[in-house]
Amino acid sequence: MKLLSNKFQVAALTVRSAAWIAMIALLPMSTLHAQATDDDEVIEEIITIGTAGGAGIEKRDVSFAVSFMNDADIEKFAPKSTADLLKAIPGVWVESSGGVGGANIDVRGLPGGGDAPFVTLTLNGAPLYGTESLSFFEQSTIFRVDETIASTEGLRGGPGAVFGKGEPGLTVNFNLKRGHEDTEGRVKYTTSDYELQRFDGVLSGQLAEDLYYMIGGYVQSSPGIRDAQFTSEEGHQFTINLTKEFDNGEISVFSRITDDHGQWYLPQCLNCGHDDGNFSQLGNATRQQELQISASGDTQVFDFADGRGWDGSVTGANIEFDFADGWVFRDNVGLTTGDANTFGFVPSGTAVSAAALSAVIGGPVTTAGGSTLGNGDFVQTYGHWVVLKDLRSFSNDISINKEFDGGHDVTFGIYQSSFSSDDFWSLGNPVPVHNIANGDFLDSAITPADIAAAGGDAGFRFGLASAGDARTTAFYIADSWQVNDSFRIDAGIRQEEIEIDYVLDTGPGFPDGTRDLNTSLDDDQTAYTVGVNWDFNDELGFFGRYAKGYLFPHFDNVREGQLEVNDVDQTEFGVKYSTDYYDVFATAFYNTNDSFDSVVGGNVAASAFETEAIGVEIDATATFGLLDIGVSGVFQDTEITNSSNATDIGNTVLRQPDFQFRISPSIDFEVGDFIGTVYGAITLVDDRFSGNSNTVVLPSYEKVDIGILLSSDSGFFVQLHADNIGDSDGITEGDPRSPTSPNGRPILGSSVRFSVGYDF
Repeated sequence: MKLLSNKFQVAALTVRSAAWIAMIALLPMSTLHAQATDDDEVIEEIITIGTAGGAGIEKRDVSFAVSFMNDADIEKFAPKSTADLLKAIPGVWVESSGGVGGANIDVRGLPGGGDAPFVTLTLNGAPLYGTESLSFFEQSTIFRVDETIASTEGLRGGPGAVFGKGEPGLTVNFNLKRGHEDTEGRVKYTTSDYELQRFDGVLSGQLAEDLYYMIGGYVQSSPGIRDAQFTSEEGHQFTINLTKEFDNGEISVFSRITDDHGQWYLPQCLNCGHDDGNFSQLGNATRQQELQISASGDTQVFDFADGRGWDGSVTGANIEFDFADGWVFRDNVGLTTGDANTFGFVPSGTAVSAAALSAVIGGPVTTAGGSTLGNGDFVQTYGHWVVLKDLRSFSNDISINKEFDGGHDVTFGIYQSSFSSDDFWSLGNPVPVHNIANGDFLDSAITPADIAAAGGDAGFRFGLASAGDARTTAFYIADSWQVNDSFRIDAGIRQEEIEIDYVLDTGPGFPDGTRDLNTSLDDDQTAYTVGVNWDFNDELGFFGRYAKGYLFPHFDNVREGQLEVNDVDQTEFGVKYSTDYYDVFATAFYNTNDSFDSVVGGNVAASAFETEAIGVEIDATATFGLLDIGVSGVFQDTEITNSSNATDIGNTVLRQPDFQFRISPSIDFEVGDFIGTVYGAITLVDDRFSGNSNTVVLPSYEKVDIGILLSSDSGFFVQLHADNIGDSDGITEGDPRSPTSPNGRPILGSSVRFSVGYDF
């Protein structure tokens, strides 16, 4: 079933043509004459992610697929959320159309369909949470990018299965800025055409001899690009990072306190004549709702302006000391605690005409505010969903490293974590609404059953109270053997155990006071990786790697009886080519998973399926004098090789495109006392399938962004960034709770942001 109109079929042809034109145009770059000045300075990128204990390695020497962005790269990307920034990492499919929180993130064709089951985020090497994601929670929800971030690293597959948290998919590490002897800082004000008000600041320097600090944060508010008639996005964040240097090492301690939320954008009716990029069903009329919260009849009024967000803290420490005879001790510690709540106004089923509903009720259709709808108006069942999550996670990664004779760099490590989630859910709670932007409830005499009789959906009710606690212990050992000046062999193995305790009380929209589940789970698994790196010369290198990883069940899997460990096998081969003018990182990959169990919030049954994926990732830049061109993206082919739904076997893995690319040119210039950069990006996305059944097609689309940065020697700077200037209506997902309904979640409409600031 096609979801969208003919304009998207035209866009599908356009995006394919543009992709091939762009790729063909890049092929002859090596024949062009590039100019470089004598003043050009190469700053080596040091990769800490994917290395034992976070020891660090130069990017040109890595034997795995990794991307790196410094703070200048992040500034030009101008992400609207943390998940939005991850689109810069090739091989990663990000649905950031849900707002500042609540993204869906997949990697390299590994199965997903909701949240981010193969994605781990870390801050200074410390994992934010003990498991990748839960229902109504993925880790980008509890992280905000601001001026305190120095760089971002994105590792796909490879050694991630052994080091850190043992992530077989994607590990993204954010490195905080640090203080130095010189005091420096930045203040910045940002506004937008959607009434954003935001202040950022960061300051760093020296407190005492060998003691350095960095502090920073932001405060912001706006009604959002999808205006909900109230301040739907607001919050603040404060971060501090203290570093004490010693003769033989250093200790860094950091803490980040965040209280930030935004409206949770959801699939919407695609054939009701809305402005897809700016539509918000939620408004003042539907913002607050009283819901029953217990079997005894207790009720509570919830404010859905709170949307989805994070009110909590992430605290940690990085310790490193060199001891006698070359022994190095490292310890990365992380503590996360807070509330990651979700308040969503969620569609249920198909929108129907007021005429169809009028025929059912035998009279005119009126709203709670007294308006009478015309026959051509639309109505739909929506539900007020409440998910309260009290999260806690503690992790400690200790390693000891020594370089032995013969070129062996050996690391022994132990990783321990404990994490918990105490939940209260009230899902469904259906109500009939007038389906226009910021629409009203229908008259109280009209029920969801009436809308169902007119061809829509009656909705459902489901609630729970649960508490889950988990503990993991892992031991790992790794050896990086430099066989000679040009050839290196890397190997590592990890043995991990997990214990889960879980209690559950479910009911019809609220917990009913009966314990439905009280259970425990114990399991253990082994992961390992072997990689080789061959530096053919100073410019050209090759690597190959095999990794076996796993995904343990989490609390929601235990609730659904999905207790199988998901084994993930990955093989990859890469080429690295770097000169003064070109930097090319290409990786071919093949992966399989043997038992993924999906958990979809709502009334859709979960399914178990196996997949395989093969593809090529490109991460490249070219420099021609003052012109830079970046290209990142992936070609991939995915297949469901086995499934509990037999008709899905042989189909393409849901939601992920066969290709997606981002082409980002920029050019530097000078105007008077100002140095400027004009930059842009075109994102090309192939069509996808909404579900594993491959019956609903999400058409291909393209998105264009442009911007300009101006800065002076005095420290004054300005930035103008226009996002989605063509107002593309690209659809990132269908309706996972009602797969055959013509609902979908579009990307955000066009917007413009303006920033002014001062560096000192």
